Amino acid sequence: MTIKVDLPLTIRDLTVRNRKGRALLHVPSLTLNPGETLGVQGPSGAGKSTFLFALAGLSERASGSLQWGDTDLIPQSSGQRAAFRAAHMGIVFQDFLLFDELSGLENAAVSALFHPRKTRAAIRAQAGDLLARLNVPMESRTTDSLSGGERQRVAVARAMVARPSILLADEPTANLHREAADALARDMLNTAQQSGQTLVVVSHDPALLVHMSRVITIKDGVIHD
Repeated sequence: MTIKVDLPLTIRDLTVRNRKGRALLHVPSLTLNPGETLGVQGPSGAGKSTFLFALAGLSERASGSLQWGDTDLIPQSSGQRAAFRAAHMGIVFQDFLLFDELSGLENAAVSALFHPRKTRAAIRAQAGDLLARLNVPMESRTTDSLSGGERQRVAVARAMVARPSILLADEPTANLHREAADALARDMLNTAQQSGQTLVVVSHDPALLVHMSRVITIKDGVIHD
């Protein structure tokens, strides 16, 4: 299981560009304390997902400084950034990125394959507990037979299972009805508060954003705090 470490975020003069060199996002300065919950809102196409991808070290055309703790992701190689994500981050992508031929439990526990053998049973047990809390069917159905909301909850469980220091989520409640969305929001926020996890959520859901300790707005690639 991932060992908890305090990883404050410090951004200085971050710019992300597209292939043609046009700036998609510019962040002159931003700091985030370990354990803080940050909501990101703004119109579609404003740069919210670009911001989240930059935080995860998934933007190849980024310049400036984006530092988690002592690690600046910008000058790192793609392999170094991948290793950092594996050690410290859980990510909920908007399109889920699940393995359709696997069950919900197998998807949620897939990170066990990359951990020492002695820790794998604990990771699978944690995955099962998370899916039960999120009301995802536990029988051996493959993920492609699950509803959109169930697939979304599997993706959230997969991101949370290793108890990462940083959880990044892109529209985690978008495909859920109100009751399920509220339950998921409570679970994510409770986990963050209990473990000191840093949580960053991109969302159009005001019922989720109202519970974040801080909310920023992105418009035309520029952050307004």
